[in-house]
Amino acid sequence: MKRLLSTLLTIILTAYIANAQTQPVLNLDLANKIANAAQEKATSENWNVVITILDQGGNLVLLKKMDGTQIGSIEVAQLKAKTAFEFKRSTKVFEDMIKGGAVHLNTMPITAVEGGLPIFKDGQIIGAIGISGVTSAQDGIIAEAALKALALD
Repeated sequence: MKRLLSTLLTIILTAYIANAQTQPVLNLDLANKIANAAQEKATSENWNVVITILDQGGNLVLLKKMDGTQIGSIEVAQLKAKTAFEFKRSTKVFEDMIKGGAVHLNTMPITAVEGGLPIFKDGQIIGAIGISGVTSAQDGIIAEAALKALALD
């Protein structure tokens, strides 16, 4: 019986490790590449922003505040990324829904302002980006440019 349990445990662990190794992840290196692409777009437009990157668990991996960006954008960028991650969609979707009359969304714990995007790789969510500092439309432009620069999204 012990031998059978040991064999089963080995099979389960092997399958778990194989799955963990094949799932795409967002590590610090990739987060830096995304943030650098976002900063490059923001700089080219002369926009100062905060860039937030979350990993596949919704945890903060990177936060970059460009010089001259208002401090309030630190929290807003994180909230945009959190909303995009938790709902697996752009925060602009919620902004548009509220503009269309879905005022009940104001009672939900979401940030319904453009500038947050989920990050997908191989069809799986691996994180999110949140941008804040200029208009919500400009924040969205930066987030999209960052993901397109790395062929993510």
